[in-house]
Amino acid sequence: MSPQQPQPPGARPPLPPAVPRRRAFVTPHAGRREDRAGDPLEGLVNLFDLGIVLAVAFLLAALASLNLSGLLTSEDVTVTKKTDGQETVIRKKGDHVQAVELSHRKVVGTGERIGQAYRLADGRVVIVRPPKSQR
Repeated sequence: MSPQQPQPPGARPPLPPAVPRRRAFVTPHAGRREDRAGDPLEGLVNLFDLGIVLAVAFLLAALASLNLSGLLTSEDVTVTKKTDGQETVIRKKGDHVQAVELSHRKVVGTGERIGQAYRLADGRVVIVRPPKSQR
């Protein structure tokens, strides 16, 4: 078909003239050279390291926002936490951390008075708060 003649519907346009291509040759020394691109998984390892650093940073930020950063040091710390009417006392002495949930239920027993706290015969310590009218 010449360019002057109309093409039938659905026919493909003519191809451009062929471009001569170069042939690629592999030299005998190509197998002896090291790969300069490196290992593609090295970047993934670096991202894993970054994730660990960010996790530790978020942990430290959370402890600092709750005023619990003293739990990471060697000093003794006592923290009182109140949530929804329930109190928790977190105490760190040396390497030992103990959390005690305080309850407002009444306990019956005999013991000796220690200020406003009582030590019961079985060794438990009970804190007695004065009524709201006496505070």
